[in-house]
Amino acid sequence: MLPRTSGILLHPTSLPGPFGIGDLGHDAFRFVDFLRETGQSLWQVLPLGPTGYGNSPYMCFSAFGGNPLLISLQKLVEDGFLEPQAIAEPPAFPAHHVDYGAAYRWKKPLLEQAFRRFSEQSRNSYREDFYRFCEQQAFWLDDYALFMALKDEHQGRTWTQWDAGAAHARSDALLHWHNKLTTAIQYRKFVQYIFFRQWGELKHYCHAQGIRLIGDLPIYVAYDSADVWSNHNYFQLDEQGSPIAVAGVPPDYFSASGQRWGNPLYRWDAMAEDDYRWWINRFRVNFSLVDILRLDHFRGFEAFWEVPAAETTTVNGSWVKGPGAPFFHKVQEVLGQHGIQFDVIAEDLGVITVEVDDLRDNLNFPGMRILQMAFGQDPKAQEYRPHNHRYHSVVYTATHDHNTSQGWFTIEPGRQTTQTAQQVQEERAHVLAYLGTSGEDIHWDMIRLALGSVAARAIIPLQDLLGLGSDARMNMPGSSAGNWEWRFRWEQLNSSVCAEFRDLTAIYERNPRLLNNDAD
Repeated sequence: MLPRTSGILLHPTSLPGPFGIGDLGHDAFRFVDFLRETGQSLWQVLPLGPTGYGNSPYMCFSAFGGNPLLISLQKLVEDGFLEPQAIAEPPAFPAHHVDYGAAYRWKKPLLEQAFRRFSEQSRNSYREDFYRFCEQQAFWLDDYALFMALKDEHQGRTWTQWDAGAAHARSDALLHWHNKLTTAIQYRKFVQYIFFRQWGELKHYCHAQGIRLIGDLPIYVAYDSADVWSNHNYFQLDEQGSPIAVAGVPPDYFSASGQRWGNPLYRWDAMAEDDYRWWINRFRVNFSLVDILRLDHFRGFEAFWEVPAAETTTVNGSWVKGPGAPFFHKVQEVLGQHGIQFDVIAEDLGVITVEVDDLRDNLNFPGMRILQMAFGQDPKAQEYRPHNHRYHSVVYTATHDHNTSQGWFTIEPGRQTTQTAQQVQEERAHVLAYLGTSGEDIHWDMIRLALGSVAARAIIPLQDLLGLGSDARMNMPGSSAGNWEWRFRWEQLNSSVCAEFRDLTAIYERNPRLLNNDAD
């Protein structure tokens, strides 16, 4: 039986630091210290992959790789890859949000400089470790490194706009490009080596402090990715490589016209023919980075919304059956043979049917209970109300796709959801009646509800702990600007906030270290 635990949802990009974007350096380790000091056991992050246009961690150039922007420059100095003066005078980056373009323009030349230094040292203590990493990760790293080198060579254009031989991955063309881009390919491999090395050090520190990492596995991959480029047969593409159908969801809480994500859909029949090898490798790599995986859009494994690629909205889509239980049974079987525990959280939000619930329950996966969705008139709201929670689940005040709790409770109706003004007013009245509160400190009220829930795990977005409004929202589904940019500052995590959070965690018995000490 799972112990009662709690933790924080915070993507590393949101960490403080002087280099324009949160990274895997000293501030990440300091954040782990904060988690331990407040009695937390879990740190949940968003997908860690290399982001592309729009900076969304759910639209990455690789389903396996890490984001180069998360690499700590300070640790590159400490490990001898950069001289201290190289990072002594960073630009005046904004402290409140990530300017991705500015961070990339400054960090990329420094990563290239670190690679040159690594390459020029014939007796580098990291060289053997680097070659071992490349050999162990070759099943995805080779394709990714070549893909990114080719993308640079073609001025960042989507792979369908490359030289025809490269775009269609013809063997003679790839041999030519391999020879021409050898250094660029090695650079991309070096960057991934550094990311995995730094993440591994952070993960080791988390475990030493009693913190488990929760990762996030997007169900779909970006069209402009190494995964689609190198595995045409796994995706619904025409002969030119263009999508035949794309992913999305029908009209919902966030959008009256639905959400057209645009990701190419899988050919599940082709994936089944080789026993889901690509998926098994993907799970294997991700479980090497984290302890628990949130399965994004879990309902898509039971049935997914298929939208003809020519459609500009999702209204004319249709439900198509997914791979279901046989897929998960095969994945669990193979991972179990490698000693990997399949510890997952099913993101069971959206249009959920009895079949989706049955799939989750038959597989014994914990689902999610979102408190912001607990007080409306939607039929699923009943399940999200704390008195109806069950132990084998994970309760959240909100997710990265929701408003902050403060923003949710105070924002003008109709601005960020499809609810009418009357529905919002009724929902807020229900919240106040349920809580027996004025709503003045609604974020603490919601945190109390989450920590007091019977659900085994409780996760609080850091924005809610800090009581921030809509300006601190991480993502607005259906919008393409201003997302994924929020950052916090250490002064916001003052002693009063930390003390109250620590006390509530103890009151609701979610600090297993404290309970173990009492038992002794």
